[in-house]
Amino acid sequence: MKSSPGPRSDGRGGTSGAPFRGGCPGLGEAPGIMSAVTSFYVQDGPDRYLSQRTTAGPWGPESQHGGPPAALLTRAVEHLGRDAERVVGRLTMELLGPVPVGPLRVAAEVVRPGRTVEMCEATLYDEAAGRLCARAVAWFFPATTDGPDQSTVPLPHQPADGGSRDLPASWSGGYLDSVEWRWIVGSVGEPGPGTVWMRPLVDLVAGEQMTPVQRLMTCVDSASGVSAALDPATWGFLNTELTVHVLRPPAGEWVCLDAQTTLGSGSVGLATSAVHDERGPVARSAQALLVARR
Repeated sequence: MKSSPGPRSDGRGGTSGAPFRGGCPGLGEAPGIMSAVTSFYVQDGPDRYLSQRTTAGPWGPESQHGGPPAALLTRAVEHLGRDAERVVGRLTMELLGPVPVGPLRVAAEVVRPGRTVEMCEATLYDEAAGRLCARAVAWFFPATTDGPDQSTVPLPHQPADGGSRDLPASWSGGYLDSVEWRWIVGSVGEPGPGTVWMRPLVDLVAGEQMTPVQRLMTCVDSASGVSAALDPATWGFLNTELTVHVLRPPAGEWVCLDAQTTLGSGSVGLATSAVHDERGPVARSAQALLVARR
């Protein structure tokens, strides 16, 4: 079964992101940079999406940060149906090349249907270049609330306990200015592990509320930057993929990434994070990194 997700208001606990109003408290002030943009994408037909400048990654204005594409692919598989009966248990996004800040087409299909578990796949197509630029495979599990561990252990800190940090001079805004950051440990300019509370300040698709898992995916691709182990002015550490195991959909607007990067003797690095909401743990993520000197 193939699907091209159309616009809808989800209402499953998602909270619409507030528009950016002249600067992100977590990254320093950037007056007016995103004031006219209130989403990462604008839908322009059944399967076509116009990428907004809010999607741009830290390496430059022409290619996207991995968070918005991961969330858009999640939205595509969630829209295949039976949303109330199932939840994402694992999602892997493969980045097949740069995702441009430009028109994209999205398609999704059920690859392995099942009464209990189901595998779905979604693809992003770069319209201008005529190529696939990303794909995601998601495993769906039954949506139940009677599992064996009902305990929730919140972190000893909350978003209000975090502080702001400045960006490295070599990084640009876009996505970074469209998310609120509250740092507990470290920063992108301080090599080593990092802990930060995050929440998107804009919608994923204009006029829609994000679902909880879409909000999670918007944020979790940032683990490699949160735990940057190298000077980004000297080294590049782009992830080629993102794998997220989701224990439960997060509650509320905020997620916390407790992230670290492990480097090897060659070109491969690994960024991992434990992800929490204000109630307790919700997910774990891993990213394979291409490490190369600039």
